[in-house]
Amino acid sequence: MPPDPFFAGEGLDRADHLRADPAAIDTLRRRDDARELVWENGAPQVDESGCLLWQAVTSDAPLFLGLKDGAPRFSSLPDGKVPIDARAHFALLNLLDAAEAPIFAAALSLANWHRRHGFCSVCGEATLPNRGGWSRECGACGNEHYPRTDPVVIMLAEYDGKLLLGRSHHYPPGRYSALAGFVEPGETIEAAVAREIREEAGIEVADVRYLASQPWPFPSSLMIGAHARAVSDSLTIDMNELDDARWFSRDDVVRALAGGDGAAFQAPPRSAIARTLLEAWVDGLK
Repeated sequence: MPPDPFFAGEGLDRADHLRADPAAIDTLRRRDDARELVWENGAPQVDESGCLLWQAVTSDAPLFLGLKDGAPRFSSLPDGKVPIDARAHFALLNLLDAAEAPIFAAALSLANWHRRHGFCSVCGEATLPNRGGWSRECGACGNEHYPRTDPVVIMLAEYDGKLLLGRSHHYPPGRYSALAGFVEPGETIEAAVAREIREEAGIEVADVRYLASQPWPFPSSLMIGAHARAVSDSLTIDMNELDDARWFSRDDVVRALAGGDGAAFQAPPRSAIARTLLEAWVDGLK
């Protein structure tokens, strides 16, 4: 199995048993060791060492993230009207320490969900945060809404010792990565892998197997890493989905991961599960 991807890890003790107890959460909020995430430009902030920045709790009803070594950790719910600079978010990932990444992902995903779910999907009336911020309740019809995570398959297709990688239209020059796509309703992971590769690259695959997963808080997805055996290497690229796709040798991938001049492509960043999958493949994933 691959090593833990960037956003995987222990994070916080989420203390789910406390979420339904507003009095207990309020007591935690008032403790001297309680801390709240510092936000700027719609994202949690990090210092020069890659650690998340915390401050004394200032919000009256903050989101309860959990406990860190027994100490309460909270987050405000940023105003949905504040413009978000996605490029600044990705720049933060270059600084973020991997041990802090699960907390960053949880806080940002939840904030993104709250921004988008201010109104009830059943009756259209306004909703309010509930259960320490882990749900929203409609005061009109009483329905409770919970944060959603969208499953996305991301896969390595292999043929005769080579990997199929593609370029999205929004990638920086030279970058190639694993193909990916959302799992559709009524679809298994294996079926989604086969469908996405067929749609984007025009090839059939077999022997699909799960490798690893990673939260991705942009806005709130679960990346499900997989490996598949391609039946042929003849590509028919959907140019609406991809800018390019091609086969790369193991040596190509090794050079790309090492970086520097002469690499066949620019590898995905360390925060992407695609890089974890490529590193695992180079280390002997068959």
